[in-house]
This record gives sequence, C-alpha cells and structure tokens, in this order.
Amino acid sequence: MNDVAAELRTLVDEASVVLARLESCDVLFKAQPDAWSKQEILGHLIDSAANNHQRFVRAAANPTAVTKHVYSQTDWVRIQQYHASDWNALLVLWSSYNRHLSTVIERLPTAVLSAPCDIGQAEPVSLAFVIRDYLRHVRHHLEELLAPPQPEAPR
Repeated sequence: MNDVAAELRTLVDEASVVLARLESCDVLFKAQPDAWSKQEILGHLIDSAANNHQRFVRAAANPTAVTKHVYSQTDWVRIQQYHASDWNALLVLWSSYNRHLSTVIERLPTAVLSAPCDIGQAEPVSLAFVIRDYLRHVRHHLEELLAPPQPEAPR
C-alpha cells in the first residue's frame, strides 16, 4: 500500500497548489441548480476522507469481522453547507487530512488488508479494495476540481 500512500500525497501536494489559485466565482459556480459547485465537491472529498479514515481503522482494529460503514454523501454536503464555507480553510483541511491518511495507509499491517468491509455494495470488499478505491475516488473528483471553469449556458 506504500504506492497508494505515495500517490495520494503527490496528488494532494500538486492539486493543492492549483486549487489555491482558484477564484471565488469559479469555486462557487454551479452548472445546474442541483449540481455541486467545486467548493461542495471539495467538501465532499473531506467527508470521504473522514468516512474512509473510519473504514481503514475499524477494519484494521478488527480484521476478522465485517465492518459496516455507509454514509449518505448528499446529506453530508447539504447539512454541512460547504457552499457557505471558506475555500482556503476547506483546502487546508482536505490536504492535511489526506496527508494524514497517507500515513495511516502506510502503517497498516499487510495482514489486515484482506479484512472485509461492507460499504453498501452487494458483497463486502477487502480493506485493500477500499483503500485503492479511495484513491480512485480522489482522482475522479480532482479531475472535476481542476477542470477549467465552464461558461454559463446562454439564456
């Protein structure tokens, strides 16, 4: 898992520099009324870090039991009102949290990587799958965050 931890750190370090340069109008823009803004996507990534942190530690603490940890991402973003938050504060929290998670991932014993995790799919998946899927998820949303601002549709 050291490769995943290293890639996560690299992604965070490189993306943080670019994301810190974004303008308020870009991070608050919504392409559709029910779509998330870039600021809300970053908030979602913080929630994802928090929820996956618990998955990693709970599975490692009890690797023979199926740990269940499912969350409603829409509710988390809505309740925390990320649209009203400070962009730079969110960015610092997201980058710090992910640097910590990269250390957690590095320190997990190999023996716990097969621990079963119920994340709301049909069957439990291994902790190793959850960790790799977390990295995939971060990459996916970073593509959205780093994409050039979309012009408003003509009215």
